[in-house]
Amino acid sequence: MSFLRSVLTALTSTTAAPPRLRGIPVDLRNSRPDIRDADVLARLDEALALIERYQPHRFRHLLRDVRTIRVERFPTRGAFLPNEQVVLTELTFLARRDITAAPVASSILHEGVHARVHAFRARVMRGFPEAADMAREERLCRRAELAFGHALPPALGAPVIERAQATLTMTDQDVAPTVDWGLAMVRQRQVDADAQR
Repeated sequence: MSFLRSVLTALTSTTAAPPRLRGIPVDLRNSRPDIRDADVLARLDEALALIERYQPHRFRHLLRDVRTIRVERFPTRGAFLPNEQVVLTELTFLARRDITAAPVASSILHEGVHARVHAFRARVMRGFPEAADMAREERLCRRAELAFGHALPPALGAPVIERAQATLTMTDQDVAPTVDWGLAMVRQRQVDADAQR
């Protein structure tokens, strides 16, 4: 508990550096009073521990390619924000206790692969426009999730494997859909308003 207490102290201090979990800075932006910061940070640490233990090379990539993991409400499980080198992990997804930490870890690992691809492009393609094939990149991320699922103990890995395999069979349009983020945010705000009632 002293670990979580130190993280929470760092979060509430205005002059302290952002808290770090396993060497990665964490930017927690909790807009939901019904979700405890300590629970979210504990689940994030648990997820990072799975990556560190079962896919240490992917964990090292996270340390190199990501400046911060941001936790906040967002209309998807996770995202990579390339201009900031931030992996975003969705607040309520971390707060769920009907799933293990494995799907959370898989989502973070997925976004870490996006970060890796972005870092590679930045090094190799300097000055050239990015010709990103998002469907191909999404499949690369899903294959990394699949490998992670197979590296986990079977009970933990099963839901990760199932989701990754299902996604790998999708069409390009379905694996990398065009999202109306404005509409997604409106729906998210409605869900949050309903949760507050």
